[in-house]
Amino acid sequence: MELLAGEATARGMATLTAEEIGAAEEIGAEAGPAYWYGGPVAGARLAARLGFALLEPADDWLSELPEEFTGREVRAATVADAWAIERPTFVKPPRDKSFPPDVYADGSRLPAGLDPATPVLLSEVVTFAAEYRLFLLDGRIATGSRYAVFGRLDPRPLDRHGAVATEITEFVEHLVATAGPTLPSAVVVDVGQLLDPYRPGHRWAVVEANMAWFSHAYAADPARVLDVVLRSAGPRERVRPEDLRFVRH
Repeated sequence: MELLAGEATARGMATLTAEEIGAAEEIGAEAGPAYWYGGPVAGARLAARLGFALLEPADDWLSELPEEFTGREVRAATVADAWAIERPTFVKPPRDKSFPPDVYADGSRLPAGLDPATPVLLSEVVTFAAEYRLFLLDGRIATGSRYAVFGRLDPRPLDRHGAVATEITEFVEHLVATAGPTLPSAVVVDVGQLLDPYRPGHRWAVVEANMAWFSHAYAADPARVLDVVLRSAGPRERVRPEDLRFVRH
């Protein structure tokens, strides 16, 4: 957040925290257009007041992808469905952080107090050797970063001229050609090297898609990250027609 705020300031933009905005009695029109980078709860609360629109991938986007891109079985469900699982399953909320994404041995291990109607994604348990965060703008990788190795945080800039970057670019180009219209024009897609015990080496697979305005930049280029964020959470009147269906009302 500090890196993006610094980049925004360098562009002549004023930056305020949600608390500072909330404490202000009035935000005048002379302040100019508003953009958002932060959590979904505060973002939803301030969107109407400040006039920005939040672009979000559909909750079931990952579960609707062909298995050639996921490398595993993924299905959209609810917390009530998750309570019924009887084998280890990776369970996560598709868009917010209402409970920790994790492998749960069975449905009884989910946190208490969850709304049974809450959407979740249920995924077959797999191993990602390395995971990369990619900020996409108009279907192309604007910038990216490795963020984890075997599930442990390990950020590193994505070498745009290396073999891994070339493989990622080819995979994303194929993904966009197939499923690009089902994503906002500014979005984050996480991909990873999926280990297959029955196949030597690795294969690329989508980990998940996320809102750019609520995604950690890790070691990605802050300037390019900000470009994607500004498109993903900017003035409502500037939302492109093809992105209107990704605005959560």
